[in-house]
Parts: sequence; structure tokens; C-alpha cells
Amino acid sequence: MLATGDKAPGFELPGADLELTQLSDFIGRRNLVIYFYPKDDTPGCTMEAIDFSDLSEEFEATGTEIIGISMDNCLSHGAFRDKHGLTIRLLADIDGTVCQDYGVWQEREAHGEKRMGIVRSTFIIDRAGTVRHALYNVKPKGHAQAVLDLVRTL
Repeated sequence: MLATGDKAPGFELPGADLELTQLSDFIGRRNLVIYFYPKDDTPGCTMEAIDFSDLSEEFEATGTEIIGISMDNCLSHGAFRDKHGLTIRLLADIDGTVCQDYGVWQEREAHGEKRMGIVRSTFIIDRAGTVRHALYNVKPKGHAQAVLDLVRTL
């Protein structure tokens, strides 16, 4: 798992429109919020994505980009974005490599059954590429506002 002060792991992933996004696109230019979520168009994930989208102008004012990452494919991301009018960038980590690099691919228990999955987590990365906040196992309600409050302290 990542901790404050760690160097953010690099990545290159496709988005909803098949454009590639890399961590290096932001280094030296913008702060970055990367949030990992389990599945497109599920209740908690939809709430979180809408909240981040609703606050996107406020994040923009702080020089911060928001990226959501899940293991859904680009087509699913596009449908999710369009259905809910999302304004944030959604990236597809189909093979789970980035999820593993960020320590969010973990064993979870649901309904008495253990299985591997994405633990809802958020990372605030500064312009130098350093993790300033690593938030694991977060709850979606009010999370985007709490992250914005943290970003404002950078």
C-alpha cells in the first residue's frame, strides 16, 4: 500500500474515448486526484463520480485534475459517463496492473464470501509526483468534498 511521501507509480491507461493518459502528463503541471472505484454504474460508484463531477470546477481552480480508475473497459466508461453526464476522466485498468501498483486490489469479504476486488481508495498527488494523501477503504458519501478540502491545503 502507498503512503504519504511515496512516489506515485506511473501508468498509461486508455480512457472512455480510447485516448491514453499517463501520470507524466501531469508532473510539473497539475496536482492529481486519482480515485479507484469497484464498478461503473453501481450506486456508490455513481454517487462518487457525480460528486467529483459536480466539484470539478472547484478542483480546477486549485490546479487539480480528477481521474477515476476501475477495471471496467472503455466502452463501459463511455456509457457510464454519458448516462450520468460525468465531466471527470475515467480510465480503464483492464488487467488490474495499476490497481495492484496502488495497492487497491485486495481481498474483500461480502455476504460471507471472500474474493479479490478494488477497495475504494483515493490518492492526492502533487505536481512533483509525490503522494500527499493515500486514503484507502473510503465511503462515497461526502468523499469528493473531503478530498477537495485536502487538496486546498497543498
